[in-house]
Amino acid sequence: MTSVTKSALVVRGGWDGHQPVEATDLFIPFLEENGYSVRVEESTAVYADADYMAGVDLILQCNTMTTIEKAEFEGLRAAVEAGTGLGGWHGGIADSYRNNSDYLHLIGGQFACHPGKSPEELTGEQADNYMPHTINILPEASEHPIVAGLSDFDLISEQYWVLTDDYIDVLATTTQAVRPWDAWNRPVTSPAIWTRSWGKGRIFVSTPGHRVEILEDPNVRTIIERGLLWASR
Repeated sequence: MTSVTKSALVVRGGWDGHQPVEATDLFIPFLEENGYSVRVEESTAVYADADYMAGVDLILQCNTMTTIEKAEFEGLRAAVEAGTGLGGWHGGIADSYRNNSDYLHLIGGQFACHPGKSPEELTGEQADNYMPHTINILPEASEHPIVAGLSDFDLISEQYWVLTDDYIDVLATTTQAVRPWDAWNRPVTSPAIWTRSWGKGRIFVSTPGHRVEILEDPNVRTIIERGLLWASR
């Protein structure tokens, strides 16, 4: 095992459907094997601890549909601006704190919806939104260390439609088709994997990652593992 030289903070919680404990537990051993001492918190309160945050090299956040206090967000943003890496997947990073527009600005992309099956097929379960779709690696990003050597791949899971700005660096996209029951009338392409530079820090986002079975997909897991290391100080 590599000697411990870095500090990683895992902040997890929010909607149980995203399995925040089980999902982050998949990656803690990977971080430890790569030389990180890992601290796990079930609350965002830690973000307001400026002395501690100053020593964190990487934040892995998996916290969906919750809220964040002003001092906590400011602590998170200050840490990233000073060089702490921030990474995560799916709603745990792209749908975390709807009460804070500055958080959306920091991340650069916000979950809008995940269009699902036809109205006649809906059952009220999560699987209503599990749709076959493709993650397309952008040719111009093919040498980026997060996606190098990977090809387009298919998933049956939630396909995130996200609202973004052009300050993100997109590595992969996914295109939402138009079905007979949809209100839109042309295909919509959204970023699926992106990075963002903020101050001295790096941010990594993967929209695939709804539940453990998706995180265990070899392509998704490889992208997330690489993305976390890439984002780290």
